[in-house]
Amino acid sequence: MRTVRFFLTSPAGIIGLVLLVLVLAMAASAGTLYPNDPLSLAGRPLQAPFVNPRFVLGTDSSGRDVAAQMFHGARTSLLIGISATLVAIVVGVLVGSISGYYGGWVDVTLMRITEAFQTVPNFILLLVLVVIFGARMDLLAFMIGLVSWTAVARLTRAEFLTLRQREFVQACRVLGMGDLRIIFREILPNALPPVIVYASIVMAFSILLESALAFLGLSDPNVASWGKLIADGRRVLRTAWYVATMPGLAVLIAVLSVSLIGQGINDALNPRLRRD
Repeated sequence: MRTVRFFLTSPAGIIGLVLLVLVLAMAASAGTLYPNDPLSLAGRPLQAPFVNPRFVLGTDSSGRDVAAQMFHGARTSLLIGISATLVAIVVGVLVGSISGYYGGWVDVTLMRITEAFQTVPNFILLLVLVVIFGARMDLLAFMIGLVSWTAVARLTRAEFLTLRQREFVQACRVLGMGDLRIIFREILPNALPPVIVYASIVMAFSILLESALAFLGLSDPNVASWGKLIADGRRVLRTAWYVATMPGLAVLIAVLSVSLIGQGINDALNPRLRRD
């Protein structure tokens, strides 16, 4: 495909893809390299990295293997990021497409609901939802997606407002196509490129939100998380810098990889930047 070829010519896309493959490799190999519970006590607390071959990245203040938590934390971050992004995209596209296509009172009502969600900062709303419903991983992914859909809805609505009066849409109406068929089979494919690019931002933001909740001790306590490890390392930052630094770098790499891939996709889908 030409789009794939253009993506592979983007330096940002290539770097992001390499970094994402690294994170994916960590997540895929976690069960093989560290089959035991990563939150179980493994040795003496605060062992430095590269001293004990059993603990390549050392141990935290409770004696848990930092590397095991890092690898299993990659699974957590990717699972949350992908699941929350899917929820945000599905909800946002549904709201935005219906609002932009029908207009009128439907548009006004759906946009007022969208604005109601936007009046409260995403993280504050997420904290409220976590306090009410708990922090199980499946619920957490759904709640992060639920606070991240508004920008997707506005972006989709803007695309539909531009496309709904185009000639091909008028032709579909003349041919007697139903509204749902026109929305999802004719207009939506043409409105998706900017939404796909924005999905990378949603995923990066979802990873950061999960890490922030874990840092505050509000994520699932039974799951390894980079944010939880950073919070543990904060207390011993002066004497054991690696406990917080290693997962901090992992969060940076994961977020950067997704952001760069989004930039590469944007370059590939932007006709002004294409070079045959």
